[in-house]
Amino acid sequence: MRIALNRIGFLIGLVLFASACTPQVNVVAPKEPITINLNVKIEHEIRVKVDKELDNVFSEDKGLF
Repeated sequence: MRIALNRIGFLIGLVLFASACTPQVNVVAPKEPITINLNVKIEHEIRVKVDKELDNVFSEDKGLF
């Protein structure tokens, strides 16, 4: 009977010890809002200028070669 109580006590202690070591994860919303800064500068003017210059070169009567 004493051995059975020791086993039960050991098992209860083991379960308490194992439950105390489980990791705890908390999901908390941030206090400040999330800000996303998109500093994007789009330059398409260069390509348009080159395309216009190429059109002028190909439209000349002299030809390329």
